[in-house]
Amino acid sequence: MKRLLALALLVLPTAAYSDGHMDVIQVSLKEGCTVQKYAQIASDFNQGWGKAHGYRTEILVPLQSQDLTSVFWVGRSADAAAFGAAWDAWRDELTKEKSTAAKLQARLDECSANGARRSYDIY
Repeated sequence: MKRLLALALLVLPTAAYSDGHMDVIQVSLKEGCTVQKYAQIASDFNQGWGKAHGYRTEILVPLQSQDLTSVFWVGRSADAAAFGAAWDAWRDELTKEKSTAAKLQARLDECSANGARRSYDIY
């Protein structure tokens, strides 16, 4: 019986299952920009551009950390491929001055400066 169980475990596929993709941007807020204002930009992003491109963000504000001055833009998408497609669309739209992406980016640039960006698969 033990041999049969061991054989079954070796034969059955053991694929890893990803539960999505996470995009993490460490951000410093510029003078005059509050967390509330930055969160409103993120909310506008989610309701418009993000929803249309399968990307949703949250803003994390540290309560305990070695860096209490940064906030974090944490975006989620279905997988790395979906993130890549959304990134391509964002980048392409930035070249169009009146596009939703360009308007959102202008608001983000006015309010914040990116420090570092990381990307993760979620399991």
